[in-house]
Amino acid sequence: MAIIAQKGSSTKERKTIPAGNHVARCYGMIEIGTITEIILGESKTMHKVMIDWELPNEKAIFSEEKGEQPFVFSKEFTLSMHEKASLRAILTSWRGKQFSDAEASNFDITKLIGVPCMLNIVHKASKDGLKVYANLAGVTPLPKGFNCPDAITPQRILSFDNWSQETFMTLPDWLADKISGSAQYKAKFAMPNEAPQLDIINSDDNSILPF
Repeated sequence: MAIIAQKGSSTKERKTIPAGNHVARCYGMIEIGTITEIILGESKTMHKVMIDWELPNEKAIFSEEKGEQPFVFSKEFTLSMHEKASLRAILTSWRGKQFSDAEASNFDITKLIGVPCMLNIVHKASKDGLKVYANLAGVTPLPKGFNCPDAITPQRILSFDNWSQETFMTLPDWLADKISGSAQYKAKFAMPNEAPQLDIINSDDNSILPF
């Protein structure tokens, strides 16, 4: 899996994706690895992955140098195709078809790169009411008659079994730090001859899947 983003922070006004349904295309996949997070006061260890989408019809000027660029949206998921996992629910909705257990146990999520869809974005205000955040409410297939423009944002894939240091160095600091704290990263660079076992499953036969 993989992805691309520049290090550093911006002091410019934060722009929020408009709420509603948007034509989108998956452009990135980053394997974060196994990390421990505190969720609702409880410590949980999870193998995480981030999926990135480009919204080619929604654009804004984020920097004078690049001019008008499409909004992008990213979301982390636990890397699991268990029947109750949120990743499986999102992919089921995206493809418009249930996964059989055999398909779910043998699905390579990097096949999502380049696949169009509709993203339903909702807004949620921060507790102090000073900020508005874009949240993912759903992913569905592109309706008949809709076209997704050609990709603008370069594709990015980063995974521990196909590591790209060049891609890793383009990630924002907060994401690079998160990956660096994962069990897979520590194992990979402490013992370079031992490749960590990942939860991603590869499929040689993609013909049975809409993706």
